[in-house]
Amino acid sequence: MTKEQLSQLGKTLWAIADDLRGAMNADDFRDYMLSFLFLRYLSDNYEVAASKELGADYPKLSEDDRQAPLTLWYQDNAEDVSEFEKQMRRKVHYVIHPDYLWSSIYELARTQSAELLQTLERGFKHIETESFASTFQGLFSEINLNSEKLGRTPADRNKKLCVIITKIGEGIARFSTDSDILGDAYEYLIGQFAAGSGKKAGEFYTPQSVSTILSRIVTLDSQNPASGKKKKLNAVLDFACGSGSLLLNVRHQMGIHGIGMIYGQEKNITTYNLARMNMLLHGVKDSEFEIHHGDSLTNDWPLLSEMNPAKKLKCDAVVANPPFSYRWEPTEALGEDFRFKNYGLAPKSAADFAFLLHGFHFLGDEGTMAIILPHGVLFRGGVESRIRTKLLKDGHIDTVIGLPSNLFFSTGIPVCILVLKKCKKPDDVLFINAAEHFEKGKRQNQLLPEHIDKIVDTYQHRREKERYASRVSMEEIEKNDYNLNISRYVSTTEAEPEIDLAAVHTNLNEIEKRICEAADKHNQYLKELNLPPV
Repeated sequence: MTKEQLSQLGKTLWAIADDLRGAMNADDFRDYMLSFLFLRYLSDNYEVAASKELGADYPKLSEDDRQAPLTLWYQDNAEDVSEFEKQMRRKVHYVIHPDYLWSSIYELARTQSAELLQTLERGFKHIETESFASTFQGLFSEINLNSEKLGRTPADRNKKLCVIITKIGEGIARFSTDSDILGDAYEYLIGQFAAGSGKKAGEFYTPQSVSTILSRIVTLDSQNPASGKKKKLNAVLDFACGSGSLLLNVRHQMGIHGIGMIYGQEKNITTYNLARMNMLLHGVKDSEFEIHHGDSLTNDWPLLSEMNPAKKLKCDAVVANPPFSYRWEPTEALGEDFRFKNYGLAPKSAADFAFLLHGFHFLGDEGTMAIILPHGVLFRGGVESRIRTKLLKDGHIDTVIGLPSNLFFSTGIPVCILVLKKCKKPDDVLFINAAEHFEKGKRQNQLLPEHIDKIVDTYQHRREKERYASRVSMEEIEKNDYNLNISRYVSTTEAEPEIDLAAVHTNLNEIEKRICEAADKHNQYLKELNLPPV
């Protein structure tokens, strides 16, 4: 699907959402809209696979027949259903009963069936508990099909759902039926909802341009950056994954077979569900990712526990866009936590370094970590200065990248990307000051492909460029008390041209001489006219 077609599909769906949400705010309606897109994707993917599996036995219906073909097959082949579903689990890793396929749900909506609401409830429960080998309990927990925002009575709610589903179905039908487009449409709508959510957008959305920079950086071969991308990433972690867009961007860079396992963690329940749907919508099998609902700072994910060192997770890439300067409550016990005990606890007022140290602990020796943080981490004092100093002395901070302001929906402040490695080769830190390289937008500034390419190329080859990038020795950083304020090392201010005072003096004398000559000539004219001189 072309970029223009995707944009048109996205705009069509967004217009439907804007028109139908009624009394709901955009955040509430988002969950309905995206869940129905998700159901459509699962259904389309499943029916295509079923058609291939059954071959000539797949029912061929007339144009007037509105039944889902699988409904008819299930009715005529009840004794074969169990074996068929086993095979489908091997092929696409899930099953959906024909009653709950999008085509069946859409037909109920189109005919204004009074059974739609209850069928949807059963269908969502079926997908959460039965469709996949690994349970997706609570996947639709944020969608209240009995919300009074849909209507005061069950009949009103059923009618509203009929309209929403019918309009979505009609909107998608105008475009290609290729299920791959639905993943792109899902991402587009997340961006649109984020644009209208203001500060709340930071909970689930990283701008694609910034996401692309992080993704391209962590997929480069860290031991030999000039050689290009790594061939394989065994494990990738985003411990504040939001809707999962950043993890999917890493997967896009590596290709669908380029990552062994994707790990994500998200504290917000709504966003956690968005992330799980987003993975499946982009063709990531349930056996290829694990998203955990929990708090990264308290590390409540058993997978990341240090109790079993033999199974300790070490990732080839760690990416994150955690909440900026998040207030937290570090306890005495956390001071002895395996993630923090060698560096210290971040202050209550800003958990930035706590997030960084959490992710850094799970980075493998040959891996790369890229994290988005506010500029304060580069220069703030106290315990943050001690953590920053130790990371520098241990040789773990590889690159500091300053980005333009107003890139994010949630904040207008400029941010930076810190790139960390366990075993970095250069005994210096690369500073890239990209703060003035962007295209100004109406609401947000934009990073164009050429801006992204310049940042990544500069990082990859550790290029130095006046007023843009500089490799700074540890000796110089030490002289600056381990302050990493980018402008100390890469100033974008253009030097004032040197002034030749002798030349200026000569020029002024010439000007004064010409003034005198002009005055004499002027007075001569006045004399001839019998007028007094000036």
